[in-house]
Amino acid sequence: MNPAALLESTPVRHRVRGACPHDCPDTCALITTVENGVAVRVQGNPAHAQTGGVLCAKVSKYPERTYHPDRILTPLRRSGPKGSGQFTQVGWDEALTDIAARLAEIAARNPEAIVPYSYAGTMGLVQGESMDRRFFHRLGASLLHRSICAAAGGEAMVQTLGGKVGMKVEFFAEAKLILIWGSNSITSTLHFWRYAQQAKREGARLVCIDPRKTETAEKCHEHLQLLPGTDAALALALMHELIVHDWLDHDYLAQHTLGWEALRERALTFPPERAAEVCALPVEQIRDLARAYGTTKPSAIRVNYGVQRVRGGGNAVRAIACLPALTGAWRERAGGVLFSSSGNFPVQRGVLQRPELLGQRRPRTINMVTIGDDLLRETSEAFGPKIEAVVVYNSNPLAVAPESGKVARGFAQDDLFTVVLEHFQTDTADYADYILPATTQLEHWDVHLAYGHTDVLLNRPAIGPCGEARSNARIFRELAARMGFSEPCFADSDETLCRQAYGEKVDFNELLDQGFAALPIPDAPFAQGNFPTASGKCEFFSAALSACGQDALPNHVPNYETFGQSAAYPLAMISPPARNFLNSTFVNVASLQKQEGRPLLEIHPHDAAARGIADGSVVRVFNDRGSYLCHAELSERARPGVVNGLGIWWRKLGLEGTNVNQLTSQALTDLGQGPTFYDCLVEVQAAATPSNAINK
Repeated sequence: MNPAALLESTPVRHRVRGACPHDCPDTCALITTVENGVAVRVQGNPAHAQTGGVLCAKVSKYPERTYHPDRILTPLRRSGPKGSGQFTQVGWDEALTDIAARLAEIAARNPEAIVPYSYAGTMGLVQGESMDRRFFHRLGASLLHRSICAAAGGEAMVQTLGGKVGMKVEFFAEAKLILIWGSNSITSTLHFWRYAQQAKREGARLVCIDPRKTETAEKCHEHLQLLPGTDAALALALMHELIVHDWLDHDYLAQHTLGWEALRERALTFPPERAAEVCALPVEQIRDLARAYGTTKPSAIRVNYGVQRVRGGGNAVRAIACLPALTGAWRERAGGVLFSSSGNFPVQRGVLQRPELLGQRRPRTINMVTIGDDLLRETSEAFGPKIEAVVVYNSNPLAVAPESGKVARGFAQDDLFTVVLEHFQTDTADYADYILPATTQLEHWDVHLAYGHTDVLLNRPAIGPCGEARSNARIFRELAARMGFSEPCFADSDETLCRQAYGEKVDFNELLDQGFAALPIPDAPFAQGNFPTASGKCEFFSAALSACGQDALPNHVPNYETFGQSAAYPLAMISPPARNFLNSTFVNVASLQKQEGRPLLEIHPHDAAARGIADGSVVRVFNDRGSYLCHAELSERARPGVVNGLGIWWRKLGLEGTNVNQLTSQALTDLGQGPTFYDCLVEVQAAATPSNAINK
């Protein structure tokens, strides 16, 4: 589809306000320029302070994605073997009628045999978690623990600060010391990086803590390149030094924290020498960072999600989140920590999702991280019924879920009925029985929260749906009608759902007028304590964790697969996102794929030399879970002993039809039952170059 060919010689032009729907903290405000019904440009809204008119390279290519020649524009029914990608076009009525009949047949036996699978393909409250949840609640389907991104860190923040709350991102610009912990901010939270750069110009010191020498690390004053999964040990060593040198705010500790004496005792068992050994860092680097954090005011920490994708990820985030209370950093608006701001948003989820439609039923919950194992399970008393149907939307589990070899085998089962709502024929869509064409953000209503700032955003449709595409909410609304669900809530339009998302908590007219509305949050929300915990204090000691039989204090929990423990798999592997992709989204956008080049494994020159691996050569990365073929890039972005498998390419674009998640584990984190993508040991060896290798 060529949008330029659709334009007339004298275009009728207008601009529409919207919001970026993608899984990024920044939730940018958009302006889409439309000429004769065709979106010709997407740019940042300069009137929105957090966006400042600036978009990332990915979203600025949104028209290219919307009008992509491979866009699915009609319903498709499978006509070949599962995984073959062979489909024929069908009408909407035929597709929806058949899907409803198949789901009704399964539900008559046991509705828990039906599983929804969705995540953050859109972060919108309407297209992501409204009519779909109503549909599955009314059906009585299995619930889904949507844990694949931030479950461990989110639970850690709840247990420590009382919610996913923290300092306001704009005040990082006033900090004198910024710790960027587990975040490649240049690529993953561009607008925070703008504030960090502003602070740097004013004399602030920027320190990056990350196992990879990222683009962000290169722009900071210092980089602590620790081993994956050792962040809690570092945080506890910083506490040790704050205590020993009395870089503490005793009044804040006494008035606004819970469990200080117990945490003090724990921290004193982690001197810098112990942490240096665990983290594989110079001891003086740890001491110097502690001195800087203890003596510089205001000091701010931006901790991101990479920290918590290991076995002890929840404990690591807990330990980091405790630090500002030790020094009283919360007293100033440019002090504290930010992991996610999403807990500030007064979303009326009960109104959107209608859990009362379950009635007295209490379905089981499937963890999306373990979908590979769960699809292969048989009916049992412990598990419940075998999964007979999966409805996938806003996700691509074959590419993004761990141990993807098992995921592929699960979706390949002939007795599994699979429906996928999608824009493109992804790895997962190849295994569908039906693919239903979904609208993009430019084509539907939605309303958003953010997890990197505190503004609500509204998305208006800029263009009509391409082809026969329909919004997620409309698809579930129409499925509900065919299932005979007659409750009035199934008649709510997409715009009505937008209005329901916040109710009276946010002025919807303000959203209509300018596209965004700021939440009324104090500049320094915890200057006087008032944390949203049960005690109102920063809880170093969590009674809730203690009641569950877990360690009530943050601690260093070693990885399941600890560096140096296996002779067969001597290298630790992390799999951070490739710069030009966002999870598996944008992988098929030609301009971005060209910039990214090909699937890469960054390996330190010393590790490569020991294995006879040349720069650019094809390598096999493997462990007991599987193997992955890609190209090696000799780079000091990887520290010795650690390799970086940049993701997430679609499997079908890989050299052997796999991607980096062939190697990752379904093991879960200490808190929140999240994924452990960065807790992974591998070996790497030179391999023959296959015929489909991309040369660059």
